[in-house]
Amino acid sequence: MTPGARQQAAIELLTAIFATAKRPADAVASDWLRARRFIGASDRRAILNRVWGSLRVRAQLGWWLARAGLGEETPRGLVLLDALLRDHWPLHAIEEAFDGGHHRPDRLSETERRAVKRLAGERLDHAEQPDAVRLNIPAWIEADLRRAFGPAFERELAAMDEPATVDLRVNLLRTDRADAIRALAEEKITARETPLSPIGLRLDARLSVVAGPAFKSGLIEIQDEGSQLVAQLVGARPGLQVLDWCAGAGGKTLAMAAGMDNRGRIVACDVSAGRLERSALRLRRAGAHNVERRVLDAEGRRWAKRNAAKFDRVLVDAPCSGTGTWRRNPDGRWTLSPQDIAELRPKQAEILAAAARLVAPEGRLLYVTCSLLPVENEAQIEAFLAAHPDFSLLEARALWRAELGTEPPQDALAGPYLRLTPARHGTDGFFLAAMERKRAVKSSPEGGRTPRKRGAGAVGKRATGE
Repeated sequence: MTPGARQQAAIELLTAIFATAKRPADAVASDWLRARRFIGASDRRAILNRVWGSLRVRAQLGWWLARAGLGEETPRGLVLLDALLRDHWPLHAIEEAFDGGHHRPDRLSETERRAVKRLAGERLDHAEQPDAVRLNIPAWIEADLRRAFGPAFERELAAMDEPATVDLRVNLLRTDRADAIRALAEEKITARETPLSPIGLRLDARLSVVAGPAFKSGLIEIQDEGSQLVAQLVGARPGLQVLDWCAGAGGKTLAMAAGMDNRGRIVACDVSAGRLERSALRLRRAGAHNVERRVLDAEGRRWAKRNAAKFDRVLVDAPCSGTGTWRRNPDGRWTLSPQDIAELRPKQAEILAAAARLVAPEGRLLYVTCSLLPVENEAQIEAFLAAHPDFSLLEARALWRAELGTEPPQDALAGPYLRLTPARHGTDGFFLAAMERKRAVKSSPEGGRTPRKRGAGAVGKRATGE
């Protein structure tokens, strides 16, 4: 494709993304590219780099569009100014790309030509840009993120403007880390060990692995290092009864199944039958045979009632704002609204309370989000514990030591909670709170009360290293 054809394709893809604002941009892009299989790999990369790049700095590009008198944000305007201000294309290159030729954008209007000439040599940053514009976030969320990050606010926002790394999880049901590295090397893909996850790999370059034999044979899965760590901290060991209450397409389910070595039982639940169905292929490829899937429809809710207090580990990967994934999903910052947060908070509380009913005495309940906002994280846990005195918090430091056998990064600990962030840890943003259900008691023959004996999945001070 010519440079102009790539810009036209980027404009068309951005148009498709804007037309379905509440659908994830990566899903829109996947469908769009699938319908255009004639586009080669290098052209796809160039198109996606333009699209994701424009979305990452959308606030700044929009500010410049208004300043240059080019009107509201449009896909064409964003692509045009992204080439000019971020990639510093000279005027002649822009005029050649935007010349109205076959598969190329319409010729520059006189207003656009004057604006391009005037802005030539300008930087994307400008001293007059408000902080929210300069940092490419919606103005309404700035105060919340400042409270969440404190002095690290600008550093963290800068990290979210960088493309995410390509992280892989080694499937221990099929191989180990050393053999996975060798298998990828045979595909001319260089991978190195992740710094925190003992089962993770990170690619040196942004390459696709899904068409290669290592992926197709189930040796590896694509999974952010932070997500891997969260799954490992559940402590899903062989022989336990484990519940993934919001399993989605099964990324964390797969990681937990590998840790259980196909011994014990995992139940993956979700309200979406489609998401659970998509996990079936992944489970077969990974060789995970101890997972059953349940849709949380009317029958699924009846099943949950019958299985109250039966699970040693219950993971609640709650639906959330996704603010921790903005470096990976830059469109998310522009589709999120205050109303979304307001609607999510009661839903998160309801989901957490429902999942808690399935936790066995001395079992663990783990609440996880990929949000950076305290209202979705610490505030939810504090409210839950106030309403559920039969649960107590476990310390994240002790949990990390027990499940990973290493020391956690000091800056990942926020009191008893774990918080991973892009700038500090090179992962997506994650929050984790681990709670334990207190030991049940029953009346003794003499009328007193005796503690319930520990079961196979029991945990407590001893199991968490305290």
